[in-house]
Amino acid sequence: MNVAASLSSIATVRFPNCHRCFGFSKPLIQSPSLWIMAQFSSSQSPSAAPETAVVEAKTPPKQPWLIVGLGNPGKKYNSTRHNVGFEMVDAIAEAEGIPLSSVSFKALVGKGLFGDVPVIFAKPQTYMNKSGESVGSIVSYYKIPLKQVLVIFDDLDLPFGKLRMLPKGGHGGHNGMRSVIDHFKGSRDFPRLRIGIGRPPGKMDPINFVLRPFTKQEQQELNFTFQEGVEAVRILLLEGFNKSATFVNSAKPLEQCG
Repeated sequence: MNVAASLSSIATVRFPNCHRCFGFSKPLIQSPSLWIMAQFSSSQSPSAAPETAVVEAKTPPKQPWLIVGLGNPGKKYNSTRHNVGFEMVDAIAEAEGIPLSSVSFKALVGKGLFGDVPVIFAKPQTYMNKSGESVGSIVSYYKIPLKQVLVIFDDLDLPFGKLRMLPKGGHGGHNGMRSVIDHFKGSRDFPRLRIGIGRPPGKMDPINFVLRPFTKQEQQELNFTFQEGVEAVRILLLEGFNKSATFVNSAKPLEQCG
């Protein structure tokens, strides 16, 4: 066979729909010649690439955020001061229409999107002083960077209803946070949202105080705090930590809101 005949036979070859072999739902290109051209287009300037050789560029998927509220499981601890982290997570998840309806990693879990940002909500069911068992497992399984793990918890050292967003820090004597840090191999470099529950009155034991339920009036006032927390997390996920921290930490005191 001469050269001309060889070229003629090659020209008559029909390529199958190879996209099916590789699991694509539709052809990425329309013909073999365009495929060859596309291989070189990456080394050419955009203006030099043929207009017909369009290859869809996929943006890499965003890494998920983990939003954790700390507390104790069971009706006995519902609406207690130590469980305000649970309540905040419930408020944020409800505002976004993401139910915490499944149980995994020893936690109540909900998954959804904030805009195009994947988010996992979790309420560990291990009791407070073992919270890190649950949180550490979720972070390890989903390979979530610690800078995208927000832990929400109660704080005796903040005035009631006050929020404080910080990029990192210690446990401050909080057993739940102590456990989380231990399961992060001692790392404290993860953001946290502290919720003020005030100091115990008189000489009351702090342990008894944090396990007391909120009064009806306090629960009503906390609704403003939860609204602020919802907005803070939206800003955090969509605009970044610095803007969220500015929003939270420069917010007016609770008594000036309204």
